Amino acid sequence: MKFKFPFFSHHIFFLLVLLYKPPCPAASGGGSWSLLLPSVGISAMHMQLLPTDRVVIYDRTDFGTSNISLPQGKCRPNSTDCSAHSVEYNIACNSVRALMVFTNIWCSSGTLMPDGDLVQTGGWSDGDHVVRIYKSCDYCDWQEIPSGLSQPRWYATNHILPDGRQIIIGGRQSFNYEFYPKLSTTETDFFLMFLVQTNEPNVENNLYPFVFLNTDGNLFIYANYRGILFDYVRNKVVRTFPAIPGGDPRNYPSTGSAVLLPLRIVRGNVESVEVLVCGGAPRDAYKNANNGKFDRALDSCGRLKISDPDPQWITETMPLARVMGDMLLLPNGDVLIINGNIAPAGNYILFVVHQEVPSEGIWVRIR
Repeated sequence: MKFKFPFFSHHIFFLLVLLYKPPCPAASGGGSWSLLLPSVGISAMHMQLLPTDRVVIYDRTDFGTSNISLPQGKCRPNSTDCSAHSVEYNIACNSVRALMVFTNIWCSSGTLMPDGDLVQTGGWSDGDHVVRIYKSCDYCDWQEIPSGLSQPRWYATNHILPDGRQIIIGGRQSFNYEFYPKLSTTETDFFLMFLVQTNEPNVENNLYPFVFLNTDGNLFIYANYRGILFDYVRNKVVRTFPAIPGGDPRNYPSTGSAVLLPLRIVRGNVESVEVLVCGGAPRDAYKNANNGKFDRALDSCGRLKISDPDPQWITETMPLARVMGDMLLLPNGDVLIINGNIAPAGNYILFVVHQEVPSEGIWVRIR
């Protein structure tokens, strides 16, 4: 049997053929790197991707001039430094815009607020009590609140809370926590004994504590070599976890890293909550380094199910010792560990998390 198509049907058929695009083949080489800009003008001590698909970058202000000037001949107040120590990178336009940051943000902390604003707190010297707010737009710049913090915050940790505020925990010689924004003008800071207990004289090892929001609304706080579950509303430790095997420090200046592993939901409930802590340094490494002896970084990782009735650490060994590494959760649930020291340049580690069998893990070294 022969079919006859009207003239317009022929045209529609051929139009559909022309518009059809077969699926893109998988990249055989796994992608490639390309240089977008030779320089953004400053060092990226801190960097944050914003909801606007722009990236704000900032660096300390007391280490000399940068390689990018402030616009319109501006200079920092009471200074001959007319260079920028913060920039915004526009991904779509592949361009950089200089920003004015007034106070020193060296080893500060911060997090994104629910409305997309970056709230950045503390730092060194004139910046230790400062709250800085950055709203991303074509003409936006840093806004600074000189006395936004109750206590100095240098090497503190910030975490967003369910009510939209952020909690700011610790910092050098700050054994307390506070919130931003404050609920009232009289609200101040709150003492946290755990930070005293984990502080080592002349070494500390409890700076930049690891903080994760648990599914019960409490905070998991890890400092030095152990962690607690903390009710920040009642200022009460509700659970104390066992020390990580070996008892070596994992926080700054020993500087390991940590992530909250992906949550598995079964029948509407979270099945378990597990934290992974990797790298760090031997207990006496800081003192030894000051005397010219440099210890090898730790090559161990510990996993702790903080949701278990009787949680115990499960330890694994990385193929490379690592300190000051970065850990990133990937969309497929893997954990990427990159950067750091005491590891050959250019290498990275992929940690494949098997949550069905907690004791299993695969370390893959990729060149």
